Amino acid sequence: MEENNTAEFEIEISATDATDEELDRMTRQLLAQLRELDVESVNLTKGGSAPKGSKGDPTALGLITLQVLPTVLPSVIELAKAFMARGQGRTVKFKGRGIEFEGPPEELHKLLEKRGKKK
Repeated sequence: MEENNTAEFEIEISATDATDEELDRMTRQLLAQLRELDVESVNLTKGGSAPKGSKGDPTALGLITLQVLPTVLPSVIELAKAFMARGQGRTVKFKGRGIEFEGPPEELHKLLEKRGKKK
């Protein structure tokens, strides 16, 4: 039986001077693009309790939870890189596998490769 080596990451999206609505729209755009990749699962991160009078499940603005096989991670990083390039002031922060990283996607990829070799 094949071992499941998925890694879970949290992706935090931010953009300079973006409103909550713009941040939500950007997050959902990236979520849709990630779902087109061969990832195990990708979802909006659930937030705390919903604001009074709101409908539906509360979500944390700008947060996506992602489970991915290591072989798909380069595609995720390239997608994040393209996402950041499409808007001025956009940043993407990755958290998971014992790391928290904010910076160029190329540096994240190098960091993950080094961590994988240490195991």
